[in-house]
Amino acid sequence: MAPKKASSASKGKKKEVENQSKAQPTVISSSALYEEDDYYREPIKRTVKPDNQLVLTEEQLDEDFTRVLTANDPNLANNITKYNYKEKAYKQDPEGPMDHLIFHLNIDGCSMHKEGEDALAQIQVEDEKKMEADRLKKEAAQEAFEAGEENIEADAPKTGKNQFNYSERAAQTFNNLLRSRGVATEPPPVQTFNATITQWDIFDAYMQDLKNIQLEDELLKNTERRKLAGAVGATPGEDTSGQKKGKDDDMVHSQKMSNALKILERMVNQNAEDEIFQDFKYWEDISDAYRPGGEGSLLPLWRFSTERTKRKQVTTLCWNPNYPDLFAVAYGSYDFMRQGSGIVCCFSLKNTSHPEYMFSTESGVMCLDFHPHHQSLLAVGCYDGTVMVFDVRNKINRAIYSSSIRTGKHTDPVWQVHWQEEDLAKELNFFSISSDGQVASWIMSKNELKMEPVMQLKLVSNARDDPEDVNLSGLAGGCCFSFNKYNEHLFIVGTEEGKIHKCSKAYSGQYLETYQGHHMAVYTLKWNPFHPRVFISCSADWTVKIWDHNLPNPVCSFDLGNAVGDVSWAPYSSTVFAAVTSDGKVMDMTHSTASLIHMFSVSCCDKVHVFDLAENKHEPLCEQKVVKRAKLTHVSFNQRDPILIVGDDRGGVNSMKLSPNLRKVRVLRFGVDLSCILTAVCFFVLRSSRTDTRA
Repeated sequence: MAPKKASSASKGKKKEVENQSKAQPTVISSSALYEEDDYYREPIKRTVKPDNQLVLTEEQLDEDFTRVLTANDPNLANNITKYNYKEKAYKQDPEGPMDHLIFHLNIDGCSMHKEGEDALAQIQVEDEKKMEADRLKKEAAQEAFEAGEENIEADAPKTGKNQFNYSERAAQTFNNLLRSRGVATEPPPVQTFNATITQWDIFDAYMQDLKNIQLEDELLKNTERRKLAGAVGATPGEDTSGQKKGKDDDMVHSQKMSNALKILERMVNQNAEDEIFQDFKYWEDISDAYRPGGEGSLLPLWRFSTERTKRKQVTTLCWNPNYPDLFAVAYGSYDFMRQGSGIVCCFSLKNTSHPEYMFSTESGVMCLDFHPHHQSLLAVGCYDGTVMVFDVRNKINRAIYSSSIRTGKHTDPVWQVHWQEEDLAKELNFFSISSDGQVASWIMSKNELKMEPVMQLKLVSNARDDPEDVNLSGLAGGCCFSFNKYNEHLFIVGTEEGKIHKCSKAYSGQYLETYQGHHMAVYTLKWNPFHPRVFISCSADWTVKIWDHNLPNPVCSFDLGNAVGDVSWAPYSSTVFAAVTSDGKVMDMTHSTASLIHMFSVSCCDKVHVFDLAENKHEPLCEQKVVKRAKLTHVSFNQRDPILIVGDDRGGVNSMKLSPNLRKVRVLRFGVDLSCILTAVCFFVLRSSRTDTRA
C-alpha cells in the first residue's frame, strides 16, 4: 500500500493516514508455533510493515490541513480570450452566471399551465368527449321514449347522499330563558375640547417639556447648594432666604419672552410686507401661457442685508436641508488687499428685516455648509486657513470647534467645505479644500477638531502647451470640489490652473482622470443631482461646461462673455442650471427634450435679459431690473419653493421668484434614457451655436 503525502491530506483523513501507517496485524495460529499443551494460550499478534512505508512523527500526524471546497467547475475554461472589434484589442471573456450550473436530476412533470397550448388542446378533447356522451344519452333516451319504456334517469334522485342507508331526521332542543340585568350609574363628567395640532406644535410641546425637566433639575441643584452654603457660611440671626434671585424669575429676560418677541416681530414684518408675501405664495405670471417659445420672468421679492455687511462681499450661499425658509450667508472679501473680519448670517423668509442668527470671525468667511442630518451644525472655512464649526442653537458668538496649528490647519484660504457621512466610529467629519493644495478631512472628536490629509493636488503639465514646464514640481491650488452622491468615494476637484481632476477617497495616491477644458481657474463644480455621470463646471475663462466623467472632453460648452463666478443645478429638473458672471450677470439655462435653452442675464445696466437660444440667439426675450451698480457673486436654488437667491459684492442677497415657464418639471416617457437626452441636447446646442460662441 503506497503511503499518502501529508501535504495533500485533510483533517478528516488524518486518522486514515495514521491507520495506514500501521499495517493490519496478522494473527498466527498457536498450533503451528506451540505444542498441544499450549493450545489455550492467547494468540500472538505480529505487525508487518512494508519497507517503503512513510514514517510520520506524532507532530506530523497531529497537524491539521484545510481543504477549501468551491462551487466552480474545474473542467470549465476561465481564460477564454476574444478579440473586441470595438476597442480593437483582445479582451478576456467573462464567465456567465450559468456556466458553473450542473443539473444532477431533471424530471419532467405532468402539470401544464392552463393557458398553454397543451392544456387548451386537452380541454378541447375533454369537451368533445363530454359532448359525445351527452349526444349518446339523448339518443338512448329518444329510443327508449319511442319504445314506450320509462325514463330511468328522470326518476333517479339527484341528491348525492346514500340512497340505500340514509334517512333524514330532525331534533329539537329546549332553549334556556334569557334574563336581562342592568345597573344604572351616573356618567362621568365630559368636556369638549377642540384644537388644531400641527407637527411643529407637537415638537414645541416636547421641547418645552424637556426644558421644564431640565429647569426642575437645576432648581433642585441650586436649592441644595444654597442649603450647603447657608449651613457653612451663614451667621446666627442672618437671613439668607432672599439672596441671589435667579434669572428665571426675571420675566423680561426669560426665554419665553424671547420666543414671544420673535413671533411678534415676524407677525409685524409679514403685515408690513403683506403684498410681497402674497406674491411669494400665490402670484403666478399668467402671461407665460401667451409668450412664444416658453419665455419666462423673474419676480423680485426681498433684499436681505444688514448695516454690518454693507461693505463686505457675499462669498457663499447655503440653504438649510431641514428648514426650507432658512439659509446661511457668508461674508468676506475676495480682494487680497482689503481683508478684514468675517460674518455669518442666517436669514429666514419668515423675517426678512433682520437675520435670525449672526456670528463673527476674526478672518473673512469664504465658505460654509449645513450638516445634512444635524441641521444646527454649520461648518465654516476662513481666509486665514482656519475651519470652524458653529451650532446655531447657541446664542453665544463662539465656535464649538476650531482648528489650530497644534491640531492642524490650512496655510492658505479655504474655498469650500462639505459634510460627509458618519464613519464607523459615529464621529462627525467634513472635507475642506484650500489654495495650499491640500484636501483635508476634519473629525469632530470630544474636545478638539482633528485634521487628516486626504490628498495633495499635484501639478499636472501638458507637454504640448509648454515643453519647458513638463517637470514642474509643487502643488496645485485647489478652488472647489464636489462629491458624487451615488458613489461616496468619487469626487472631482477644480484647480487654479484650469484643470479638473477626478479622485477617489479610497485611492489618494494619484488622480483617476484629468479633464483639460478650461484655461483659467475653475470656480465651481457641481454633480447633477439626478444623473450619476454628469457634472458642470464654471471658470474665469468665461465658459460653463457640462461633462460626462467617462469622457475626456466636455459634452457641451457655453461662452457667457465674462468670468463666471458660480453655477448651480436646479433641484426640480436635471437639465436646468443657473450661473452668475463677475460683471453682474445671472445665466439660467434650461435644456429640455425639444432642445430648449433659456439664459437669464443680469447686466451692469441692472436688467435681466432672458435668452432662448433655440428661438433667438441674438436678442433677449425679456428684460427687467434687479440691482444697481453691483456685481453678483453666488447663486442658489431653494429646495422646495420656486425661489432663486443671488448674492452681490455689496453685502446684499436678492431673492426672486421663477415664473411658471422657468420651473417646469420635465416628465420623460418610459424607457427614455436621461443621459441620451442630455447628450443629444448638448451636442445640438454646441453644433448650432458654434459659429456664434467663443467655445
